[in-house]
Amino acid sequence: MDIYKEFYLESAHWLPHVPDGHKCGNLHGHSFKVILTVSGEPDSKMGWIVDFADIKSVFQPLYDQLDHACLNHIEGLDNPTSENLAIWIWQKLKPELNQLSQIEVCETCTSGCIYRG
Repeated sequence: MDIYKEFYLESAHWLPHVPDGHKCGNLHGHSFKVILTVSGEPDSKMGWIVDFADIKSVFQPLYDQLDHACLNHIEGLDNPTSENLAIWIWQKLKPELNQLSQIEVCETCTSGCIYRG
């Protein structure tokens, strides 16, 4: 069984490795949606896989780093594509949230990526 928690970030970035003239090479912003999915079986007593509040608590330090920030200025995100952002979040969260099974990063309403570790 899977459960998920959504978070919304307002962040800026540019992509330093795109060809000259590509619009994503310019500084621009996104209203990112990050969806964290955890998998497992509900606890027989509590009835849940993990408390949604625990997911929020574990993600909060990363949220504080990413929201209203220029992603290129964050260590490890010098090429902050959606794919690299998903991997970066995974690497930071997985040790504390071992049931993490998927991260979805949407950079627009119609574009995003899914990372499963």
